[in-house]
Amino acid sequence: MAKRRGDYFGLSYIVSLILAIIPVTSWILGAVTRFSEGKIVAGILRLILGWNIIWIIDLILMIVSKHILRLLNV
Repeated sequence: MAKRRGDYFGLSYIVSLILAIIPVTSWILGAVTRFSEGKIVAGILRLILGWNIIWIIDLILMIVSKHILRLLNV
């Protein structure tokens, strides 16, 4: 079985969780992750909205499902 990786650039879950706890890194890395996936609109939305409620949802989802919020999966 393949080892499951975290959401931020394939880093381990613990490192991704630590980065998600810090608001500024969560905001920046969330947007960069979405841009690197080719989701331009989702990356822009993360830059605009990623510092408030999305940060809290990211924390909850990172702890529960080990993935950040996929606001737009288009």
